[in-house]
Amino acid sequence: MGVSIKELNEQVINCVKCPRLVEYRERVAREKVRRFMAEEYWGRPVPGFGDVDPALLIVGLAPAAHGANRTGRMFTGDSSGDWLYKALFETGFANQRESHNAGDGLRLHGVYVTASARCAPPDNKPLPEEIANCRTYLLEELRLFKNISVILTLGQIAFKNICLIFSAKGLKFGHDLLYELPDGKYLLSSYHPSRQNTQTGVLKWDAWINVFMRAKSLISENPSGKASII
Repeated sequence: MGVSIKELNEQVINCVKCPRLVEYRERVAREKVRRFMAEEYWGRPVPGFGDVDPALLIVGLAPAAHGANRTGRMFTGDSSGDWLYKALFETGFANQRESHNAGDGLRLHGVYVTASARCAPPDNKPLPEEIANCRTYLLEELRLFKNISVILTLGQIAFKNICLIFSAKGLKFGHDLLYELPDGKYLLSSYHPSRQNTQTGVLKWDAWINVFMRAKSLISENPSGKASII
């Protein structure tokens, strides 16, 4: 018998599998940056967040050093989170458009947000073995959430991670590309809403919001996630 989502998240929070990430996340939490110097950083692995019976599972890369590693909640406290939660609000998946801290009242409807790596990595680049260490947590989330219709991956690393989990070979990463996974779930890929993408125009708002509108449409049309793409 598997663990509950509460038990899984406790395992995540207490994880010390990756010495490099443990050292980095704790050092960042001690040294901080000037604009957040007065705040107490979370400085631990970050569990997933959202509706515990989701139709949409969003898989990101990893907590940002001064975002989720500070606030303790996925995509909270940085510009990537600003883009994510605004889009979720505008498509009816969230009750508010902004996310600043773990106690700001944000609630997600039918969505759970998780990541390929649960600790902030140096230069936002987790090593392959670190992603492998975290994969057990993502696998357990997939086991626990029985009604997922759409998995939305943000960035190439998250996309490849899901492809590996589902043994889905030969799929090409790109923005707003849709695939059917072997078990009938939909895999929707997107560029990550990082500053590197949003400030350079690689990812524009219209293209970003369209991904969430598409996910919502897929869930509405095929709530079981078992229908084939036509």
